[in-house]
Amino acid sequence: MNIASHKEQLGEIVRFGIIGVTATILQYGVYLVLLRWLHPTIANTVGYIVSFLFNYVASTRYTFRVKSTARRGAGFAFAHLINYTLQTLLLSLFLWLGLSKPIAMLPVFAICVPINFLLVRFFLKRGESNSPPKVRNSKPETRNSEPET
Repeated sequence: MNIASHKEQLGEIVRFGIIGVTATILQYGVYLVLLRWLHPTIANTVGYIVSFLFNYVASTRYTFRVKSTARRGAGFAFAHLINYTLQTLLLSLFLWLGLSKPIAMLPVFAICVPINFLLVRFFLKRGESNSPPKVRNSKPETRNSEPET
């Protein structure tokens, strides 16, 4: 890998961190507010949906800087379906283990955020070449069958 490629990957990780922290705070905030009236799983589901909508737009435009397409949208949704399922299972586990409702989401985020980065990156960047674009010869080809005099 060349330096430019490492720099781009580092940039993606930093941008993912900014967007990811914002999306996580958004999800957690909605979760905490809704906990007053709803079961934790339902509160998390609503928070996840709000966060998902923000996250898709921010991830395509800012984090990974790719064009939003139906294929990428489907991949992003699939990655988040996996992540949501994992979050739901872990939330249930941590509640069952006795963590309080507000605290139970914190270890869920610690486990799921890195996994989600890898899944989202895979689905949004899939099919893109990691090699630099080929440079064409800028000189036009000439066919000279006779030498100039």
